[in-house]
Amino acid sequence: MDPQQLRTFVTVVRLGSFSEAARELGYTQSAVSQQIAALEADLGTAVLGRRPVGPTEAGARLLEHAAPLLLRLDAARADVARLVGAPSARLVVGATPLAVGAVLGSALAEVRRAYPRTDLTVRVVAQDELPAEVATGAVDLALVDGLAAPSDPLPLPDVGPLGTVAVAEQPLAVALPAGHPLAGRPGLALADLSAARWLDAPGLAPTAARLRAATAVDGFRPAARYLGTDVRGLLALVASGHGLAVLPAPALDGAPGVVAVPVRAPRLVHRTELLHGSLPDGPAAELARLLGGAARRDGGAAGVAAGKAAAG
Repeated sequence: MDPQQLRTFVTVVRLGSFSEAARELGYTQSAVSQQIAALEADLGTAVLGRRPVGPTEAGARLLEHAAPLLLRLDAARADVARLVGAPSARLVVGATPLAVGAVLGSALAEVRRAYPRTDLTVRVVAQDELPAEVATGAVDLALVDGLAAPSDPLPLPDVGPLGTVAVAEQPLAVALPAGHPLAGRPGLALADLSAARWLDAPGLAPTAARLRAATAVDGFRPAARYLGTDVRGLLALVASGHGLAVLPAPALDGAPGVVAVPVRAPRLVHRTELLHGSLPDGPAAELARLLGGAARRDGGAAGVAAGKAAAG
């Protein structure tokens, strides 16, 4: 199967138009039609309906395979380019909203002292997008975070030969509005809150599906959605009674109108990891070394503290 034909097929489906796909890809419309015809001849079946333009049943099945196949091809190209390319003064760091903090800031300051001509960009990206961004070279390396058992790695998609380094583990807390009946508790079991009102904030907090998986309990139905990346905005909604959220305990310090109650069960922490591909000498490799070193210096005490907090 020709990768270019597959990429053209995906573009036509996404845009719902041969002419729009041709414009985006820089082809003539007849060239797009020829590529789709060649793909259909290769597969022995039609993959696109023409009026209206959309995938056939076989095309819909092909679409399920197309995204991971094209991602792995892009990842292979980027991985080889990193391996054989000259050291770059460009450094693009991806991070989830809660991973942009003091540890990253101080490490980047050291990188810029070592490489003063570094062209630095920090991009805040949703966690589910970051592995592909690293694999394809859109970012050089990334800080990702999420729920995990103490000392367990984060569950990340297989998008290529990427490495991970543990950076930090923090205790979790439930964010409750001040005056909530449970605000005075020394700790809470998440399963006991499955029927509560929750905020769906996929850019910042565990989703309902993740909480159900962690507790093996149904429920955690969202009462409202927050699609921002500013934790203060989310906590303002918590304070106003729109729902609860689970966040790393330090993120709740000093939040007005919000009480943080430690999560006692299940034993979970908020884990941050560095995600990277091959790293030739340069700013990206230096940043990885610094963050890994910080984790080794702080990880023993931080991991024990987080584990004790989670266990109660």
